[in-house]
Amino acid sequence: MAITAAQVKELREMTGAGMMDCKKALTETNGDFEAAKDWLRKKGISKAEKKEGRTAAEGLSRVVVDGNKAVVVEINAETDFVAKNDKFLALLDKTIEVIKANEPADVDAALALACGDGTLNDAFINATAIIGEKIKLRRFDIVTKNDDEVFGTYMHNGGQISAVTVLKGGDAQVAKEMAMQVASMAPTYVSRAEMPADVIAHEKSILMEQMNNDPANAKKPENIKEKIVEGRLSKNLEDLCLVDQVFFLDQDKKVGAYLNEKGAEVIRFVKYKVGEGIEKKVDDFAAEVAAMAK
Repeated sequence: MAITAAQVKELREMTGAGMMDCKKALTETNGDFEAAKDWLRKKGISKAEKKEGRTAAEGLSRVVVDGNKAVVVEINAETDFVAKNDKFLALLDKTIEVIKANEPADVDAALALACGDGTLNDAFINATAIIGEKIKLRRFDIVTKNDDEVFGTYMHNGGQISAVTVLKGGDAQVAKEMAMQVASMAPTYVSRAEMPADVIAHEKSILMEQMNNDPANAKKPENIKEKIVEGRLSKNLEDLCLVDQVFFLDQDKKVGAYLNEKGAEVIRFVKYKVGEGIEKKVDDFAAEVAAMAK
């Protein structure tokens, strides 16, 4: 049967696929829109599989609060341009909605959840096919609080960094300031009490070895060496612990002191920085241009 331009336009608006793909899908399925959508999905799966081996280290993170629940999500793409794509942003919103409603245990469980006419994984496959880049759900956290606790959230640069804090005491302003502190200063723990013993022991062993290898310390008593190492250890661990950091709004004050003034305590925080820990491909543009010129 003959496929009209109006039919192609309608299918394109429904799926976001290219005009030629939509025309071919309708031709192959004799104008059946549901069958054409399935045809495009199957084609999308084929396209997505070809992109699976690519590195996706750009994208966006987002934090959303709903009552006593906060959801933090990171979705990756291959380039930062895609983060501005309406379909990418819609997928991010839909992913948060599905995770918030179902509270899956991990990424695999999240991708298996129902989403529209298929699963969330299908939505990512379709997005990869339509947008033309590998799109991946990297991670998420579901953070909960009690009624007497306060959420603080902050998203930097449109979601390149997202942070959420849970405070006992204080208020929404203090909680937001703590989320900004977490986003900007990147602590790993709330306090030293949270740090695993093996992390502290490892750092201390390195400092003690440095102490013993310095000839200037050869005649120092062991108890003096121990005190010096403890002092250096505390200094080294300050940046890792939120309460020991310098407060970004008052360089003369530690975060712990500020929280005491406000009668507040940080119970938990989560911080995502997009692409953190992913080895990015470094493009040699000069080599590419030279190769094209041949």
